[in-house]
Amino acid sequence: MDKRGIATEERRQARTRLGAFLRNRRGVAAIEFALIAPLLLTLYFVTIELAQGMETGKKVSRIGSMVADLVAQQGRQVNTGELDPIMEIGEAILQPYNRSRADIVITGIEIDKNSNVKVKWSRAMRGGVFGRDANAGDTTTVPAELKIPETFLLRVTAELEYLPILAWTAQQKTSVGLLGMFDHIAMQESYYLRPRMSAEIDCTNC
Repeated sequence: MDKRGIATEERRQARTRLGAFLRNRRGVAAIEFALIAPLLLTLYFVTIELAQGMETGKKVSRIGSMVADLVAQQGRQVNTGELDPIMEIGEAILQPYNRSRADIVITGIEIDKNSNVKVKWSRAMRGGVFGRDANAGDTTTVPAELKIPETFLLRVTAELEYLPILAWTAQQKTSVGLLGMFDHIAMQESYYLRPRMSAEIDCTNC
């Protein structure tokens, strides 16, 4: 076979091998999975995160309503020994979420005959540490429909810096987060209730 014949045969064999390669469908599924797997995993984790975030938001709201209801059922006087366990019970509602701790603030509010809104007492739990939030006599605000002269209100505020699992490390520190936008989500809810057993509730050692 001369050189021209050899070249022709080589081209024919090359075309044959190329055609066989193009017709071969083995491994296509693996390539398709490799391309779509990142999208599927992203959708999976985002779905989990949305569900957990919505559930935790509902729990933050439940903290405020439950703590306010328990304090409103107390008698004319309470003390820190009674308020602190109530806030601990409220925080336990968040379980099994434990990537950050809730801040809970209970405030006794007095509205005088001139509709001045003042703090009568307050008690807070921030990061598991108990203390005072606002000082007695400090000016505060309430919704207009609750601003009734010579009345008393209880306000409970629950706050949580929700840490998405995609932006959380084993040391409970935030990382860059998903695209740097969702390293934490602020959740807050406030509830106002009137005392049930008396006209007002005083805290003896807040």
